[in-house]
Amino acid sequence: MIAFLGQGRMGVPMARRLEQAGHKVTTWRRGSGVSAAEAVNGAALVITVLSDPAAVREVLSAALPGLRPGATVVEMSTIGPEAVRELRALLPAEVGLVDAPVLGSVGPAADGTLTVLAGGLAGGDVAGCREVLSVFGTVRELGPLGAGAAMKLAVMSALVPAQVLLAETFAYGEAHGVDRGALIDVLSGTPLGTLAERLRVPSAETRYSLAHAAKDLELGAWEGSSMATAARARLQEARAAGLGERDLTAIAEHAGGGPAHRAVPLNLSTIPATNGFYSHAVRVGDMLYVSGQAAFDEQGNIVGEGSKTAQAEHVFQVISRILADQGATFDDIAFMRTYLTDMDKRVEYGQVRRKYITGTPPASTTVEVSKLFMPGLLLEVDVIVALPG
Repeated sequence: MIAFLGQGRMGVPMARRLEQAGHKVTTWRRGSGVSAAEAVNGAALVITVLSDPAAVREVLSAALPGLRPGATVVEMSTIGPEAVRELRALLPAEVGLVDAPVLGSVGPAADGTLTVLAGGLAGGDVAGCREVLSVFGTVRELGPLGAGAAMKLAVMSALVPAQVLLAETFAYGEAHGVDRGALIDVLSGTPLGTLAERLRVPSAETRYSLAHAAKDLELGAWEGSSMATAARARLQEARAAGLGERDLTAIAEHAGGGPAHRAVPLNLSTIPATNGFYSHAVRVGDMLYVSGQAAFDEQGNIVGEGSKTAQAEHVFQVISRILADQGATFDDIAFMRTYLTDMDKRVEYGQVRRKYITGTPPASTTVEVSKLFMPGLLLEVDVIVALPG
């Protein structure tokens, strides 16, 4: 049996490919009413297709009680080699791990023509793993654990900035009276022709979202990667302008809009939305200012009412997603401020905090307040983050 833990546009067609190939598949997604541990119970192969490193860690941590000895986890999200190594440390030694992110979008996922970039297969973590992965498309075995994740980010660090470059080329042409169609016709005779054609008319269907492209560069850009870093900033601005759920080709409509704003609001689709009067976070250069986070679900209801431990867990999970979206971790937090409605229960809060703040603690302030902005809330946490690179 295969357990498929997935969400988003890629998850549905990939799970369907497995079923069409005759595999018995148990699927899991958020809000299904089935826990991750229940979904993986008895599965020989567990496949994860999730949004970011924080989501993968959260879901696999929840699945741990159901993982059987000898099972193998095939991680197919784009999370980077460092996160893959963290997963290896998280999983029991008797559970195998293969990293196998894919190249391709929704269409190839449905057709079974993805390119699977696999790392760790040579170790023989699971018999028939290659056969299962071939259901999705062509499998390239790239080396030890983490090799697939590294290859995926290396490829995206070329393809994504190239599309941003073309979008800015179109903007330059428009500013100087160059007809866009004619410019693309000329570019079509160059090595950039295929990408130029892709941006000729931005896709109405979201095949590879702009938000995911920004996330991939946030994971892949390193200190000294000038082009990837510049493209990342342009995509972050476009995401803040509301284009995050559009296809990446929508960047052609955004480039050339003047210099980037100094303060870039960030509102993630992977955490409960704000009430419209504030943003989840604002990035200014390499600093990130995260608004006070409280325990709300997607419907605006309080999570873990009456339980400081449950509310703290929820708050730290939300913060972890915001950090991951910007390529950061809890180690990058410079300052943390916590508001508690009952200082006598600070021990419960501290126990949860120590699960996430495991290194040298940041500068911090903890204060008691008489009440927060909604009855039933027991704590609120805001942070300031020094972003990597």
